[in-house]
Amino acid sequence: MLLHGRGSHEREILALSAHLPAGLGYAAVRAPISEGAGFAWFANRGIGRPVASSLRTGMDWFRGWLDAAVPVGRPVVLVGFSGGAAFAGGLLLDDPGRYAGAAILYGTLPFDAGVPVDGGRLAGVPVFVAQGDQDTVIPRELLDRTWQYLHDESGADVTGRRDPVGHGLTAPVTRTLAGWLEERSALGLRS
Repeated sequence: MLLHGRGSHEREILALSAHLPAGLGYAAVRAPISEGAGFAWFANRGIGRPVASSLRTGMDWFRGWLDAAVPVGRPVVLVGFSGGAAFAGGLLLDDPGRYAGAAILYGTLPFDAGVPVDGGRLAGVPVFVAQGDQDTVIPRELLDRTWQYLHDESGADVTGRRDPVGHGLTAPVTRTLAGWLEERSALGLRS
C-alpha cells in the first residue's frame, strides 16, 4: 500500500511501483483531506505533528477502506513518503498485527498524536526507514526521534538508511526499498 505525501495524490506515489519488485500487488488511495492542489491524511499542528483527532479520523477511514478491499490476514506492507510516512507509522503503531511491515520514507512517526509509542510496540515487525541528513522539510528533532525510537525502543526489525540528501526519494533509496520488499516477498508476502 503506497501512501502519498501531503499536498500530493495517489497517482504520483503509484509511479514508484514501476521501480519495485514485480509479482507484488501495489495500490494507492487518495488521502481524504483536500490540501492545496493535492490531499493530506490528517490536519497538522505543525510539520510532522498531526492533530490527534484528525489522525484518528483518517486512520479509521483508511482501516474501513482497507478491511473492505483487502481481507484481514492477507499481508499488507505500508510504504509512506513524508506525510504518508507519518500516516503509515500511525497505522502501524495503532495496530501492528494488521500489517506485514512498513517503510517510513523521509518522514516522522506521529509522536504525541494519540498512538502508542511504548517500548517493544513493534516487536519483530519489519520496518524500513530512510532519511536525508539535509532534509529541511521534516524537523530534525522529529527525524532523530523517529530513528532512535525505531532502532532502540520499538523492537522492530529495522533496516535503516540515512543519506546526505534532502527531502525526496533517491535512486539508491528506491533500490534499497525494492530489495527490502523482495526480502519480505521471499518470506511469504505475495499479492
